[in-house]
Amino acid sequence: MGRWTCAAFLLASALVASPSAQSSGGRYHESIAGTLVSFEMIRVPAGSGVAGFFISRTEVTWDLFDVYMLRLDTPKAPADADAIARPSEPYGAPDYGWGHAGYPAMSVTAASAASFCRWLSAKTGRTYRLPTDAEWSHAAGLAVWREGGAIVSIDALAWHQGNAGGQVHPVGKRAADMLGLADLFGNVAEWVSTGPETFTTRGGSYRDPVSTLGPGTRANQDPTWNQRDPQLPKSRWWLSDGPFVGFRVLSPVSNPSER
Repeated sequence: MGRWTCAAFLLASALVASPSAQSSGGRYHESIAGTLVSFEMIRVPAGSGVAGFFISRTEVTWDLFDVYMLRLDTPKAPADADAIARPSEPYGAPDYGWGHAGYPAMSVTAASAASFCRWLSAKTGRTYRLPTDAEWSHAAGLAVWREGGAIVSIDALAWHQGNAGGQVHPVGKRAADMLGLADLFGNVAEWVSTGPETFTTRGGSYRDPVSTLGPGTRANQDPTWNQRDPQLPKSRWWLSDGPFVGFRVLSPVSNPSER
């Protein structure tokens, strides 16, 4: 746990000037009060049956997830004083030793991702949640289509079986897609909601051949994703064998000026 403790000290000791979202055109930056951690949200226009929304430019990183997981936003508060549940200690290293700062948070369950969104909403005062399946599909369609109907090369956008070397990579290192999003395809698959308390993953991961990646890629959780977890029942927070699963967040368009 030494690396986690070091990260806690560095982030908890840093202060930001303002926790409010800083907006600029079709995107904004959100900062987490009491830390130097921030993330960028990009506007996705409305489509057929889908309202406009903002979605995070990258998958949620360990930098941000650690604030939630390690309670770096309330370092002096006892754990039982927290109104929002936070993850228990993981079985093994959830980052697999592949890298931490700047890497996508991975090995997280859908319940863990959804709880993170509730914490982030309470922390910032702005609604954050997982994308729905329809919202993710809408964004993915816009991400790969150029004006005139040409399709963007997924190979240029994604970490996949042919170029990832069998592991995840820092976010934002491949080309951005047509929306300006990074890693929507490949790297880690992303949790989306398919109904009340039901979820699937979209976009594929570093394990998948590039030919299988695209707006239609999906995978449902199966027992192999948590095979090594010795707990009964299995952890509701962590996937012991799911280093290929992460998530990004969505915020509805709520202000009149954003519509």
